Amino acid sequence: MAPPRATSHRPAVRRRKSVNFFQSLLDKYLNIRFFKYLFLEPAAVPLVGVFILLAESVINLIVIRHVPYTEIDWVAYMQECEGFLNGTTNYALLRGDTGPLVYPAAFVYIYSALYFVTSQGANVRLAQYIFAGIYLLQLALVLRLYAKSRKVPPYVLVLSAFTSYRIHSIYVLRLFNDPVAVLLLYASLNLFLDRRWSLGSAFFSLAVGVKMNILLYAPALFLFYLANLGVLKTFVQLLICGVIQLLLGAPFLLTHPVEYLRGSFDLGRIFEHKWTVNYRFLTREFFENRSFHLSLLGLHLLLLLVFAKPTWTFFQSYVRLRRVEDQLQPQIAQKNREVKTQKKGKKPEKETEQENFSNEQKSFLKAFEKSLQKAAGSKATPTPPTRSEPERYGIHFDRCTQLALLPFFLSNLIGVACARSLHYQFYVWYFHSLPYLAWSTPYSLGVKCLILGLIEYCWNTYPSTYFSSGALHFSHLLLLAGVAKQLFQTMRLNNAVKEQQKKVQ
Repeated sequence: MAPPRATSHRPAVRRRKSVNFFQSLLDKYLNIRFFKYLFLEPAAVPLVGVFILLAESVINLIVIRHVPYTEIDWVAYMQECEGFLNGTTNYALLRGDTGPLVYPAAFVYIYSALYFVTSQGANVRLAQYIFAGIYLLQLALVLRLYAKSRKVPPYVLVLSAFTSYRIHSIYVLRLFNDPVAVLLLYASLNLFLDRRWSLGSAFFSLAVGVKMNILLYAPALFLFYLANLGVLKTFVQLLICGVIQLLLGAPFLLTHPVEYLRGSFDLGRIFEHKWTVNYRFLTREFFENRSFHLSLLGLHLLLLLVFAKPTWTFFQSYVRLRRVEDQLQPQIAQKNREVKTQKKGKKPEKETEQENFSNEQKSFLKAFEKSLQKAAGSKATPTPPTRSEPERYGIHFDRCTQLALLPFFLSNLIGVACARSLHYQFYVWYFHSLPYLAWSTPYSLGVKCLILGLIEYCWNTYPSTYFSSGALHFSHLLLLAGVAKQLFQTMRLNNAVKEQQKKVQ
């Protein structure tokens, strides 16, 4: 009788291997340690961000299908664009049910496109789906910034995204132009941090062309240009921004320039007191008083001056770290190639003197990791390399974006806090930056959550009350004070380090 074939056991071996593989996945990911990592560790934001985007897709579809749409400005937008499409280029004659057109030319072009796509504005449901796409795209850009900076724990972003009824309403139930402007703004911030300057300037100028509130970021952007590019290249970027504005406004500037500038960039426009979110406790007469408006403008400029030096210091530090990154990244890549060849059992390529890490560079790598981990509020838990497995070199240089994002978000917060009036759709101006600002303060977790919760409450109180308006100002003040304390404490530490370096030299 012939002996049994050895191959008869192969299916069992395959099953055993697949079971072992599946079990290893369960052991690796279905445990408390991994869930704590997803919940608390800022490095997990890219992974958690995918879940947020998928969940938000479902949430927006549910809101669109089951929550009634509320008409506020959409019809007026369509009427204003219809006048332009019929050949009118005089801004004084472009009007809708809610009043005259008060937005720059990029708004006209974008909403004219929506006018055609939505059958002259009649297909509101299609417009809602488009704005859901705008919401998701902007959220992806925001999450990319948070993932780069590794500043905020993922659970904060999850709670912030899912619990804000007002934000979902502004996007898919109101169809305001503010989300379009903010989308272009976040696209420009991502481009600036990728050092794609001209394209970033183009998107920033387009954002201003949709709504003027984007100029609240301009003071920080100007200093960011200077720190990274110098005076001459800064002038070039400002020229790009200016030329785009001229091109966008050309049909109106060439025919009725005064009406266009007066209508689209009216800095003296007085908002109606009945819609205010932040100054309900004032009388209408005082609210509309010119001296009150000028005092707010003066306070705005004063705060920008107070924070100008810390902003400049942060931007200079960001530039220095980026330069070090350019120097070290090729060497890190070379070291990792050597590690890879060692794992394959090959002899590593001969190193050149330039590719070797100097002692100073090795020290910098360790100091950089520790300092940014401390800034992010996380504890370093390095795993020492073993002799049996070569070490893989790596450092998340993008964490230095913390030094760039905070001044941008702070500049915008100052503008919002000093605004003459805030309407409900203005919440999107700074909503996505609030977790970052809160986690840039030295406050306890409870106080940070209190600030975010109180701001959310104020924006969801309709109509606004004396208490909600006062609470909003209190929240802004508390947030500004916390960021200021952190900024100036960092400045003092920076000066102390410089003094020690001078003594050593």
